[in-house]
Amino acid sequence: MIETFRRIGVLGAGTMGNGIAQTFAMAGFNVRLCDIKQEFLDRGVAAMTGSLERLEAKGKLEGQTAATVMGRVSATTSMEDFADCDLVVEAIIENYDAKASVMRKLDTICRPDAILATNTSSISVTRIAAASIHPERVVGMHFFNPVPLMQLVEIIRALQTSDAVCDAIVHLTNALGKTARVSKDSYGFVVNRVLIPMINEAINCVYEGVASAEDVDSMMKLGANHPMGPLSLADLIGLDVILNIMETLYQGFDDPKYRPSPLLKQMRDAGYLGRKSGRGFFHYAK
Repeated sequence: MIETFRRIGVLGAGTMGNGIAQTFAMAGFNVRLCDIKQEFLDRGVAAMTGSLERLEAKGKLEGQTAATVMGRVSATTSMEDFADCDLVVEAIIENYDAKASVMRKLDTICRPDAILATNTSSISVTRIAAASIHPERVVGMHFFNPVPLMQLVEIIRALQTSDAVCDAIVHLTNALGKTARVSKDSYGFVVNRVLIPMINEAINCVYEGVASAEDVDSMMKLGANHPMGPLSLADLIGLDVILNIMETLYQGFDDPKYRPSPLLKQMRDAGYLGRKSGRGFFHYAK
């Protein structure tokens, strides 16, 4: 089992993937970032560079420069380049079939002692691990957006995850300057199992005419001391992502309390996805 991590692979250069790659690079690790298209890689590298330059301008890179950190990152469109990685973190689309396919592919590329982590936010890590011929080396490593700034990493133990793998990932997470908290495998784990149904219920309050979106957010900020209202948070996360997680919880637990709000489904169908589309429960300049 890996005791010292030297090279980290990150699959997926989107918002989560490039944030994870940046976080590892900032902590001094060599990172190999992979995506299926060069344009996706270019976009991810540009996002990382911009983020690091902003941190450098604010004096928050702790003696490093943006160029130094980016010098630890290499980009590729071939998963074969993960062959020498000690850890590979997949941060692709939140879809079981896609993630299972990745695990099977990584089995043919990575060393038997390399650890395979999934950044899934709600899918059963036990089910994902079962797709691997070495399920004991698969673990959940759930980062939160924006990755470089958010403190928590949920470490999810699949039923098959070995003690050595879990312990190694906890120590690695702490070395990143993050806080590791371990959860048993359960749909949505802890944060999203609590947070996303709360957001769904806020959406139902609007759907049923209990209060306006503005008033729901205001009440939760003033009455529950939340720094951001649940509907503003939903717009930030993306209403398509919220619906995806709610459907995973609903199907996984087979419990009606996780049924997605009809309004959430309608807004997804209308393309009102939140900040990224310019409109969700609120309007945003694009």
